Amino acid sequence: MTDDTPMPPNLDLIQMVQRARMLHDADAKPSEMDGNYWVEHKPSVPVAPPTPRAGRWVIETDIDQLDALWERVKQANAQGELGYKAKATAKARNGTDPRQRLIVVCVADSDDAADVARVRGVLESMGLGAALHYER
Repeated sequence: MTDDTPMPPNLDLIQMVQRARMLHDADAKPSEMDGNYWVEHKPSVPVAPPTPRAGRWVIETDIDQLDALWERVKQANAQGELGYKAKATAKARNGTDPRQRLIVVCVADSDDAADVARVRGVLESMGLGAALHYER
């Protein structure tokens, strides 16, 4: 007789896969990726974890500027100046303009107006204000 009780998820394995993904993405250039849709980066310092109300600042760019902007965002994110995670598209969004790319900076809580504004200020100080919009 078999036991129909589902096995609990192997959190060690999940964490190993997540660490491997971060190692892979650490030096990846989004413009050169074709297998993954997103390249991710998480801060190397403790930051607030995401809540169910997490939001994101979206930076619209193109493939020519993508890698340089991504390096700047990764550096600020590594120092804990942005959110809990940043991502860059490796492929065009929704099959529209094939040169269009996005960089996303995820914030922990859309209801924390001060933190959302703080992250916007950092991105604007990096010269990215014109390309920004926010999504809850």
